Amino acid sequence: MSSRRSTTIAGSLVLASFSAVLILSVPAGADDQGPGSGKGGKAVDKAPAGVRLTTLLPERISVDNGSQETAITATVKNEGTKDSEDIRLLVVGFDGLTVKNVEGCTAIAEKDLPEGSNSGFACPVDRLAAGASKSYAVDATFDLDKTGKICLPVQTRDGKKTFWQQGPVPFGTTNPSPNAPATPLLLGTDNAPVTPAAPAAPGELPKTGVGRDVLPLGAAGASLLAAGAAGLWWSQRRRPQS
Repeated sequence: MSSRRSTTIAGSLVLASFSAVLILSVPAGADDQGPGSGKGGKAVDKAPAGVRLTTLLPERISVDNGSQETAITATVKNEGTKDSEDIRLLVVGFDGLTVKNVEGCTAIAEKDLPEGSNSGFACPVDRLAAGASKSYAVDATFDLDKTGKICLPVQTRDGKKTFWQQGPVPFGTTNPSPNAPATPLLLGTDNAPVTPAAPAAPGELPKTGVGRDVLPLGAAGASLLAAGAAGLWWSQRRRPQS
């Protein structure tokens, strides 16, 4: 993906603090997400000494075949020995996965989304104590006729540094269930669309895992600017031309 010049958001992001783990508000998949996984994650800019920020996504989600609704828990953790500075978590959807809401977070304007993404929210985390974590309820839809990916960057509050980025990592299944009430999707698996597709070449195995669908950090373009501060930057980002 090529980079494009960022534009200024009308109005500043709401920088509210959160003191409790948020509860999922969409029932689909809420009770059967399995353990959290950092699959597709990578450290980017160097964090302060003693701070180690990571994220987790569920290993599986369940998509309602009628409404296409699903629920995802996005978690940010400080696995270090010292408290972090003020940070924020971004939740960004790609392709068939569209982020509809993240409780307590602010939607990123369409014009400010990274190129190739379809939706995104910015979640102010503030300081995260050593050993602590904070989870967010993500309401989303997943078009089972497409592949779908999600990305979780963890940044400084002003967005100038990205300490960690998970994804874009796919959810999917190689065994669609069009006649079932819901379709289970696994993290790190390319989705096999429900609609008929050309048969695979003889001996060709289904493509699973993060593999080709994990973008090089920095490949998703556009930046998010808020109140004079740099916003959504991906690792290995290109510097804007003066």
